[in-house]
Amino acid sequence: MIITDTHTHLYSEAFDDDRHEMIQRAIDENITRFFIPAIDSTYTEAMLQLEKDFPNNVFLMMGLHPTHVKENFKEELKHVEAMLASRKFYAVGEIGIDLYWDKSTLQIQIEAFKHQIALAKHYKLPIVIHCREAFDEIFEVLEDVKHDNLFGIFHCFTGTLEQAHQALSYNMKLGIGGVATFKNGKIDKFLNEIDLKHIVLETDAPYLAPTPYRGKRNESAYLTNVVDKLVDIYGISYQEIAEITTQNSKDVFGI
Repeated sequence: MIITDTHTHLYSEAFDDDRHEMIQRAIDENITRFFIPAIDSTYTEAMLQLEKDFPNNVFLMMGLHPTHVKENFKEELKHVEAMLASRKFYAVGEIGIDLYWDKSTLQIQIEAFKHQIALAKHYKLPIVIHCREAFDEIFEVLEDVKHDNLFGIFHCFTGTLEQAHQALSYNMKLGIGGVATFKNGKIDKFLNEIDLKHIVLETDAPYLAPTPYRGKRNESAYLTNVVDKLVDIYGISYQEIAEITTQNSKDVFGI
């Protein structure tokens, strides 16, 4: 049995004291595939080192995170372009729009988002979308650029059932993690109305730890708690959840 964490920041400073042990804890739980989103150029070296340390388990994305779209965003996008041209990545991500922290950068966030979607189309790669308080803005962009060759994952999906169906209409799968285990997470109330073929698992470690670790540092091993929750929601076995969601991740990332 293989479980796939489709979104985990294993290079984060939060893991500097025990990174290898933390990854081994996940592997011991059959979580053996880790897809690593980019944030900005300052993390690239750490991501490449992670891949060297765990070449059979770690798969890298490349992109500019929307909260890091600042005055120098065009320079950062050139770094993304150069990296995508230089070697294999498995997705363009995480990219998108975040209006929780700073609404003043909306226009340059949209510009960076569209630019990176174009890169994904060029390289025939999936996109991994970060959306925080920006569903309308994200959907507006996706409506503008939608195409049969545009596909990917709506990372950390926290929207409504209606928004879930809209995301799926753009060839996106839904990234489901710790929020599904929260008492006020809401998505657990309708997730059984979404076919499991549209779902991939993620932790977003070190963020968004599932119950009973909520508020603490998240790690990829805690994905087992998310699987347990989906067992309750879908009424099928742990192994079936693992197999179906891992196959879904292979369909997206091509590996």
